[in-house]
Amino acid sequence: MSEAKLWVRNMYTGPGGGAYTGPGGGMYTGPGGGAYTGPGGGLYTGPGGGAYTGPGGGLYTGPGGGLYTGPGGGLYTGPGGGMYTGPDSNPYMGIHPPWPLFAIELRKMRMVKQAEIIEKALRNSGCNI
Repeated sequence: MSEAKLWVRNMYTGPGGGAYTGPGGGMYTGPGGGAYTGPGGGLYTGPGGGAYTGPGGGLYTGPGGGLYTGPGGGLYTGPGGGMYTGPDSNPYMGIHPPWPLFAIELRKMRMVKQAEIIEKALRNSGCNI
């Protein structure tokens, strides 16, 4: 079994990166953004959504939650936080890449439909992929 590939998230400045203000960025209001009401958005009530009360949800008070004040939380202003704009000396390693790169990785795994869904959402949000 090959070793899992990890992605440095905080130092990435493209789509999905912590300092990025476009699609997938902390200040963006389109798909993947904090104010977006669809899948992956801050007001979405399913997994990964801001109103979701499980892991990764915005109202979740554990790691990765939007109201969480520790590493990875939406209101956290330090490394890995949604408002943090600088590089991280101790970067958070994500288990999947930023959305545009994730679509490419999915295509490599022959998961074309999933890649197309992500690419469509990114294009609809103005991301030039």
